[in-house]
Amino acid sequence: MSTANILDIVIHPNDILRQICAKIAPNEIEKEKIQQLSRDMAKTMVIKDGLGLAAPQVGQIVRLIVVSTVDGPMPMLNPVITQTSLIKEWGEEGCLSLPQLFGRVKRSKSIKIEFLSINGERRRIAADGLLARVIQHEVDHLNGILFIDKAKNVREIAEE
Repeated sequence: MSTANILDIVIHPNDILRQICAKIAPNEIEKEKIQQLSRDMAKTMVIKDGLGLAAPQVGQIVRLIVVSTVDGPMPMLNPVITQTSLIKEWGEEGCLSLPQLFGRVKRSKSIKIEFLSINGERRRIAADGLLARVIQHEVDHLNGILFIDKAKNVREIAEE
């Protein structure tokens, strides 16, 4: 197994961030390109202090996200949100591709999601709170949607 690399983050405005990502074919999952991308995205997310990272944020137009969980980074291939709660809540969001920008976004409080694991296994999980918010934010990236498209009170925070 090769080591993970830290990838460059694509910064807005960049057309890549507005593209709709392609599904990953099941026979591509086990190939080294996807396995390496998953490892690299996980390492990049951790090093850059992100809670999630989507493939277009590192220049890849495929349906792959990595989210931070209590058990470590979790890659999700071809994620589909299958259910959203009627209850929505406002929360503060930022994005590695929009440094220094923050805003309040209204998202479903809980969700159910289907995806393929990095081993190609079909998984279904329920998420709520911050994890649900992060997954919704990252799935938006796969559809060319940025948090600023949905946010209220977008503001810039200068670096310390």
